[in-house]
Amino acid sequence: MIEIIFEKEKNRAIALDDTTQIGECDFFETKDCWNITHTEVNSNYQGQGIAKKLVECIIENAKKEDKKLIAECSYAKKVLEKHGGI
Repeated sequence: MIEIIFEKEKNRAIALDDTTQIGECDFFETKDCWNITHTEVNSNYQGQGIAKKLVECIIENAKKEDKKLIAECSYAKKVLEKHGGI
């Protein structure tokens, strides 16, 4: 089972398959905004919605922390637009 973990101290969300990291979504934090800069999933796991879950994890935690979201990452930008975030 794939597990999505938010690591605020590392400015990222990761996807784990058991103990193996298979995906990552990174963001850069400013005073009141998080900028998603990169989303990547191991090619063996693509097509399973993992990248979307990683971005949604960042969105969920940004809401909890009252942070605005932007995205340099083209994939994350598409997900944010669907969530009404950009």
